[in-house]
Amino acid sequence: MVQYVLAVTQGSLACRQLPAGVRGLLARAVVLAVVLAGSAGSAVALAGPAGLAAPQRGDGGRGITAVPGIRAGHFTYPGGRTGCTVVVAEGGAVAGVDVRGGAPGTVETDLLDPVNSVQKANAIVLSGGSAFGLAARHGVVRYLEERGEGHAAGPGVVVPIVPGAIIFDLRVAEGVRPGPECGYEAATGATGGALLEGNAGAGAGATVGKLLGFERAMKGGVGTAALDLADGLVVAALVVVNAVGDVIDPATSKVVAGARTQDGSLADARRILRLGAASVPPGRNTTLGVVATNAGLTQAEATKVAQMAHDGLARVIVPSHTPGDGDTVFVLATGRLDGAADVGRIGALGAEAVAEAVLRAVRAAKGLPGLPAASDLPGA
Repeated sequence: MVQYVLAVTQGSLACRQLPAGVRGLLARAVVLAVVLAGSAGSAVALAGPAGLAAPQRGDGGRGITAVPGIRAGHFTYPGGRTGCTVVVAEGGAVAGVDVRGGAPGTVETDLLDPVNSVQKANAIVLSGGSAFGLAARHGVVRYLEERGEGHAAGPGVVVPIVPGAIIFDLRVAEGVRPGPECGYEAATGATGGALLEGNAGAGAGATVGKLLGFERAMKGGVGTAALDLADGLVVAALVVVNAVGDVIDPATSKVVAGARTQDGSLADARRILRLGAASVPPGRNTTLGVVATNAGLTQAEATKVAQMAHDGLARVIVPSHTPGDGDTVFVLATGRLDGAADVGRIGALGAEAVAEAVLRAVRAAKGLPGLPAASDLPGA
């Protein structure tokens, strides 16, 4: 399971195999040890951001599927340049959404407004293909209807609730546009196990770093990460990274992937923006996310979590939420964890998971002709 595990220096305090109560006691003991060491002037190092060990790669961990009742799947077209990704909530989950980009491509997002009647979604679809890719949703609807999953609309009638969003990858996709068959295959293959990252599903044609033009961009992708806490709370994210901006690791402030200079080195969007050397290209850049949790949330609370989770994009993508992108975050809350939900905590953890998923997406990506990946850079 992809999770953050407390670690002291280079040795891991492996709490994940212990009962939740014991894990909680050990976690508090580590925190107390850090506080005491700090007061005594000793240096105690904790691995990873905020004292938490970095999650495993997608080939060994589950990411968003660490949330019980959540399955996810990709379909990538032959040639590996576009596709779609589906997150399925078994039995439905309370859903919220927040759209921050100025050029979104979405479907069924109005349904998730807390003032409206339907509270749950059965799946979320993320797709390449720009507006054409919204057709992938129809295949997911068919898959769910065949299994009797959906909103009860009368005796023997169910209507699957499937919101979705798209990225613009038409320059990479070489004429292929995800359709209903893409959504159906992704849903059919959805699993509760490990999920491919990088050049898969909706991330297959994703790119980043387009402030200096597409010819100096780099490969984006899809990533997923989860936080599995000692008290049983799980908060996870899946993100498709197709940003106009650079991806920056907040732990080091260094660019991981982004716009390149003529010699192929990283130009740094922060410098480009301050010099006024480029403007944000319109309508072709979007980062999409799905945050899932096992907590019980109302639709209004899920919407607030979606709003807070956008902070994760802003931490690692510069610039984000521009007039020319469609940055969108969905939330699914399964309600399988007993007890009252701390919305502020879940939103903050959602932002953490989103930021980590973005970093994982570009680090797992593989380059295409003319589009190098982070792993292709010198010293990677």
